[in-house]
Amino acid sequence: MIEIDRITKTYDGVHAVDSVTMTVETGTITIIVGTSGSGKTTLLRMINRLEEPSSGEVRINGESTLATKPHLLRRRIGYAIQGHGLFPHHSVARNIGAVPELLNWPKDKISARVDELLTLFSMDPVAFRDRYPAELSGGQQQRVGVARALASRPDLLLMDEPFGALDPIIRSRAQDDLRRIQQRLGSTIMLVTHDMDEAIRLGDRVAVMDGGKLVQYATPAEIISQPATGFVADMVGDVERPLRLLSLIPVSEVVEDGAAEGGALPAGASLRDALAACLWTGRTAVPVAHDDAVVGRVTLDAIRARAELHA
Repeated sequence: MIEIDRITKTYDGVHAVDSVTMTVETGTITIIVGTSGSGKTTLLRMINRLEEPSSGEVRINGESTLATKPHLLRRRIGYAIQGHGLFPHHSVARNIGAVPELLNWPKDKISARVDELLTLFSMDPVAFRDRYPAELSGGQQQRVGVARALASRPDLLLMDEPFGALDPIIRSRAQDDLRRIQQRLGSTIMLVTHDMDEAIRLGDRVAVMDGGKLVQYATPAEIISQPATGFVADMVGDVERPLRLLSLIPVSEVVEDGAAEGGALPAGASLRDALAACLWTGRTAVPVAHDDAVVGRVTLDAIRARAELHA
């Protein structure tokens, strides 16, 4: 559990972060979202003491971060940034193994961890461990950057706009990768973004920052349906609200008996995905599959009914 207790950062008398209090449960993804200058990155950097708080405290599993020297604290906390920050003259294996090496892990344990993480990220260890960052695509570099942050099995993974430099298709895949691996490993993740779609898609809870203050901290559904301030409502957007809510509802909730033409969507896909599939192909229904077996269909009428319910 991560407890942020009235943490404040002041520069020349101006509060960049103003008395923020929030609790992050173990094994969840918390997204910190806000416009430029809202204080979201400063808040994140105070957790691993890349920025020292002016006042307040952060506790990880009940222990104050101020009780540990900053460089030792950072070895317990993974940190991934936009553009990955890989060491260009080190191989993929050396990049991923950097923190375990600082922690004096045995070489065979480091090698096993490198291969485990590459496999988790669908990168064949034999093909990738000896490559250098310049030999990787942007998406592969980002995967290695996240793998490096996870290598020492940290208590917490902090991510600052990790997917901001990726094109939309690769970014979507990277987000799916992160959610899949977080569920597999049970990691606790705090991620900063300016993108509300990313926040809604990834977050178990979303923290909205405005002018250094935490203005709402809630589930994605609450953020969309019950914005606490006009600023939050503007970030969600009146037009986008029904679509954002559809992105939180799996097709399995409205699947019905019957057949439909075309490729099937997995039962875990969202109604927003189903809507896109219908509109893109001109169909009025799409089949739904579970474990590669078609279990029914979801209709355009059912999707529209859900959207109107939340409009």
